[in-house]
Amino acid sequence: MNKNNDYGNNSISSLKGADRVRLRPSVIFGSDGIEGCKHSVFEILSNSIDEAREGFGNIIEITRCIDNSIMIKDRGRGIPLDYNEKEDRYNWELVFCELYAGGKYKNNSGENYEFSLGLNGLGSCATQYSSEYMDVTVYRDGYKYDLHFEKGENIGGLKKEKCDYEHTGTIIKWKPDIEVFTDIKIDIDYYNDIIKKQAIVNSNIKFNIYDEETGNNYDYCYENGILDYIDEVNNSKGFTGVQLYEDERRGRDREDKPEYKLKVQVGFCFNNEINLIEYYHNSSFLEYGGSPDKAVKNAFIYMIDKYLKENNKYNKGEKKISFIDISDSLILVTNSFSTITSYENQTKKSITNKFIQESITDLLKEKLEIYFIENKLEANKICEQILVNKRSRERAEKTRINIKKQLGGNIDIKNRVKKFVDCRTKDISKRELFIVEGDSALGSCKMGRNAEFQAIIPVRGKILNCLKADYDKIFKSDIITDLLKVLGCGVQIESKHNKELNTFDMNNLNWDKIIICTDADVDGFQIRTLILTMLYRLVPMLIEQGKVYIAESPLFEINTSRKTYFAYNEKEKNNILSKIKGKYTIQRSKGLGENEPEMMWQTTMNPESRRLIQVLPEDVDKTQFVFDMLLGDDIKERKRFIAENGHNYIDVTDVS
Repeated sequence: MNKNNDYGNNSISSLKGADRVRLRPSVIFGSDGIEGCKHSVFEILSNSIDEAREGFGNIIEITRCIDNSIMIKDRGRGIPLDYNEKEDRYNWELVFCELYAGGKYKNNSGENYEFSLGLNGLGSCATQYSSEYMDVTVYRDGYKYDLHFEKGENIGGLKKEKCDYEHTGTIIKWKPDIEVFTDIKIDIDYYNDIIKKQAIVNSNIKFNIYDEETGNNYDYCYENGILDYIDEVNNSKGFTGVQLYEDERRGRDREDKPEYKLKVQVGFCFNNEINLIEYYHNSSFLEYGGSPDKAVKNAFIYMIDKYLKENNKYNKGEKKISFIDISDSLILVTNSFSTITSYENQTKKSITNKFIQESITDLLKEKLEIYFIENKLEANKICEQILVNKRSRERAEKTRINIKKQLGGNIDIKNRVKKFVDCRTKDISKRELFIVEGDSALGSCKMGRNAEFQAIIPVRGKILNCLKADYDKIFKSDIITDLLKVLGCGVQIESKHNKELNTFDMNNLNWDKIIICTDADVDGFQIRTLILTMLYRLVPMLIEQGKVYIAESPLFEINTSRKTYFAYNEKEKNNILSKIKGKYTIQRSKGLGENEPEMMWQTTMNPESRRLIQVLPEDVDKTQFVFDMLLGDDIKERKRFIAENGHNYIDVTDVS
């Protein structure tokens, strides 16, 4: 086997100039796709925000241009672009053509920016290098400065002219290069999301977005920062007031590391309907949190668990709370700034500073302890709700295990359902499942059915009211779990505690039709309603998709010497009787279990002659109201409903 022996000293090369970014954008921006392109926008935006944070201009304008270019205007001091004697180079070269250069290096803390979105000096240069073109205009020192770049190269040098202007500032317009990024069309939702987040953590800075594509303007400004944002999210629905804690500290991540300054804000309240946790550092939204996330979890778990123990709120032998039990009812935002920041990577989605974690943990422990002492009523509300969340989560997990145990696997010799009678065909489009009332009806239906495509499962007595019972009780019912096994499609259970509870898959349904077949009497109606209620709560999609039917049973059997007639209501009975000439006998139909097989086939099971009512609610909300009203827990409201509406149903009640 021949090998290439040309690998030597001259084989090693380095990327130079714009190629350092253009050929490897994911190294700088985290991705060469739309996410990387978005991050390049944030790099330019962050420079304008840093200026505004330092008190130089509080208005920033962003234009989303129709050709996928972006323009950002600020009213800051203007980027210094002229000759730099100390570096013996022009500043525009350092800012836009030199990685790891800028105005934020000095003694590791920044000469001009105490707290900035980043000190890496990559943003402006990397974005310029990755652009099809970039135009820079700066107003400062009584001059207007202009630069033009194409594909990472400066064209024409620096243009400088005397100028009268209303205010200093920087305007940068650029178009991300499709040769660098695989996608450059950034949707308006990104701009709204990122700008809103910046407005939240940079109080009183006014942001305006103009979208050329639609002509729409969007304005964002939070005068009181995260406090206004938490109030907005809370929407007056919280069960506690909003707490805001602030602190400034100095410290270091390790003894041999430099000391740095930290400013932190933590705001929170508790709400049963809405939950939200967001972390920001140096104006960057920390999607993965890092140090602040660890601090918040440690402090809240420690202080709330301590309160629960000291006030004997746990049941005997009960497990300790977890953070998910707290976060289920928590709205919390942290907003921190530090002069030294250890980001996990250039995309700034997580920070790793040990001092920041320890500082936020200490602040929260100290303030929460005081809060719980001074606000006993709110402390009790918080802790009781967290215990409710915890116990609900534990029940959900118990239910998940029960569902897996009860409904797992296919029905076979080892996992068969008692008294279920299957049909022969495997063609789902033809298979029908009859849910019948009791063993006697099972016998009649079994003898009267077409065994090729009609299967039968009996329900033994009245099943649980699934609107009143909790899931734990529901899945201990053999009748219900047997029915669900036979249906085969899993269950639809929405749970914020456990997404695995929702096992529903319409593709696994074993039947084209599910037909509820009960006696035409009060008990039969109640059993039918309870079966429908079970389907409505556990597999509502079957009703919405029109898979559920009710088999109408005749109320009267009318016999003459030549023929037997079946009437399904009083009107039909009277109509039949008016046409009969001669003697007849009439009797109320017997229960399904007493019917002859031929009668069962003719009246209930034969597709040509049976009567099926499709259960397909036109208005799901209305159906839910009726089920909740008649079978739910609100007995007082049910009595009122019956008193007001009961007279409308006298004609269909069985009181004979």
